[in-house]
Amino acid sequence: MTEPTAPKQGLPPASASLPATAADTTRERPWPVRHLSPKIRDYVAKMSPVWVEGQVLNMRRWKHLVFITLRDTDENMSIKATVPAAQLDALGVELADGARVVVRAQPAWWMRSGDLQLEGEQIAMVGVGDLLARIEALKAALSAEGLFAQDRKVPLPFVPHRVGLICAAKSDAEHDVIQNAGRRWPGVVFEVRHVTVQGPRCVPETTAAIRDLDANPDVDVIVVARGGGSFEDLLPFSDESLVRVAAACVTPLVSAIGHEKDTPLLDFVADLRASTPTDAGKRIVPDAVAELAAVGAWREALGRALTRLVDRRADDRTALHERSGRALVGVLERADSKTRELAASLRALSPQATLDRGFAVVQDASGAVLRDPDAVKDGDALRVRLAKGLLAAKASKP
Repeated sequence: MTEPTAPKQGLPPASASLPATAADTTRERPWPVRHLSPKIRDYVAKMSPVWVEGQVLNMRRWKHLVFITLRDTDENMSIKATVPAAQLDALGVELADGARVVVRAQPAWWMRSGDLQLEGEQIAMVGVGDLLARIEALKAALSAEGLFAQDRKVPLPFVPHRVGLICAAKSDAEHDVIQNAGRRWPGVVFEVRHVTVQGPRCVPETTAAIRDLDANPDVDVIVVARGGGSFEDLLPFSDESLVRVAAACVTPLVSAIGHEKDTPLLDFVADLRASTPTDAGKRIVPDAVAELAAVGAWREALGRALTRLVDRRADDRTALHERSGRALVGVLERADSKTRELAASLRALSPQATLDRGFAVVQDASGAVLRDPDAVKDGDALRVRLAKGLLAAKASKP
């Protein structure tokens, strides 16, 4: 639908004083809005009709027209459009917010409101086959970048201090994650972010929640949970912008979308894929009962090992004591034998032994031992030491 041209009444004729082009305008010589808006309209009208894809938002029917907003979830951009009601009715399905469509439209500038809109001529739903092909192409591209590589996966902490949970408010997914985790580890604490888990609001709300929880130093693991759904419902979890935000997340991230047939791309970049929210609740925390049982078993095993070690040490000590006793007796016996041997040697070498064999030691009056007869004169006093005493004598040379 083309906006009616503004009436000419009340508008002064084009003045020669107005700048001829936009580049000629100045602060002192501007264009009035009534002069600029038709020029934008004429410029936009030169564009060719274009096929454009987007998600439908804010659909409103008025007479023979349907007013919609086409939104690009990857870049969070949107543009208003009109579509003939007959074209919409010809689809044969009820169009709802979040549906993906392609529209052939002519860009148009609405002068009075200053809006750029699309005047649609045809509309068609984006087929599942087309979406699958696009997802596969995106999957291949992200895989080639290395975003799915195993060496990028971060292990979950054994006992998380706080778990960030992204899910729909009052949903089964929220209940399943919290209840199952709480049964296994009663002390687990959750930081919950409620988001829309399908439709056009899903991607911006979920990406914002991931960034928020990732920036929280108290959150040790993040779980994105949804209880399954149709292929179309789960499309946001294959959105490129959401997948890249998840891949850039520093905090370990668990994908618990709960869909087996058509795996969303979020599963491939997540550090852990849980088959369901219930499975996620069981895998993010350890089982306290099992861990206590394991601790008890280890304690018993340690006690048995310690008992065996003490017993071995006691046996070793007894054996060592016995060996030490035997070694000490041997040392003493060898020392006694050596002592006897040395005593015999000393006795054999002592002067007394020499005297005992009939020899005598002759000394002069000063007590010096005489070895030479010339050392004394006749009549000098002498002492003769025998084995059993002393004799007094006088020197007499022959």
